[in-house]
Amino acid sequence: MGEGIFGRLKASLTKTRSSISDNLDRVFTGSTEIDEDFYEELEEQLIMADIGVAATSRIMDHLREQAAGEKITRREDCRELLIGDIREQMAMPPTAYVFLNGRTVIFVIGVNGAGKTTSVGKLAALFKKAGKKVLVAAADTYRAAATEQLVEWTKRADVPVITGAEGADPASVVYDAVHAAQARDIDMLIIDTAGRLHNKKNLMEELAKMNRIIDKELPFWNHENLIVLDGTTGQNGLTQAREFFDVAKLSGIILTKLDGTSKGGIAVAIVNELGIPVKYVGIGEGIDDMTPFDPDEYVRALFPTQE
Repeated sequence: MGEGIFGRLKASLTKTRSSISDNLDRVFTGSTEIDEDFYEELEEQLIMADIGVAATSRIMDHLREQAAGEKITRREDCRELLIGDIREQMAMPPTAYVFLNGRTVIFVIGVNGAGKTTSVGKLAALFKKAGKKVLVAAADTYRAAATEQLVEWTKRADVPVITGAEGADPASVVYDAVHAAQARDIDMLIIDTAGRLHNKKNLMEELAKMNRIIDKELPFWNHENLIVLDGTTGQNGLTQAREFFDVAKLSGIILTKLDGTSKGGIAVAIVNELGIPVKYVGIGEGIDDMTPFDPDEYVRALFPTQE
């Protein structure tokens, strides 16, 4: 990720940075010595930043162990330990982007309003810019507006889209898209799925039906399931992720609307709880405002003292 992208990510996290960094500064500089008050204040600030109770507890336990093991007694010296721990926790697994090296089907999953359809358009533009041949499938057939919106975004991305009639079986759209992908020698097939947890059993069956088509027709393609989460929803986003995690084998997260939240720490909570990486972040409203997630840049954006 270049400095241009870092600058945009940093700008998008202005609210988060001021919320987290300013409050942490007060914790680290409020007194010299480490005591129980320090740990309690730090824990409170991390939870307020939406890093979450589970992730915060793990971070705090590790921080106490490190401070004791290294005989650290000054609050300020704990800052580097905290930042390093968060950076390590957010580290990207080495296989995170292996799917970019071959032909890939990407299911994009998430609730309506999270930025799912918009993210499909931005992903399409990102992959096309990288030299990939991209095709999009409008398999959210329950809402006419979803297809209309997706068609508009694919026009902006300058990639083709396969659509179906309103209310059509989503699997039929996927079937048509799969055969179009084969005929057109496509590299990346991106499928926009229904944006609602209308019923876990129905959703599971719907996704399974679409997956069977993929497995049969494109057996050697990579397969990604990316969930779109709205950064402004905080812990609600984590709840949504849990719900979808129960019915779909998620391989990564797209975190949107980071520019509109003061609680961008939710990324830490999600990675800690679900054990799947944030792979892409939305940092604006434009077609080019989608970028691969970089944990180091994320931490640099949150903690400006690390620049």
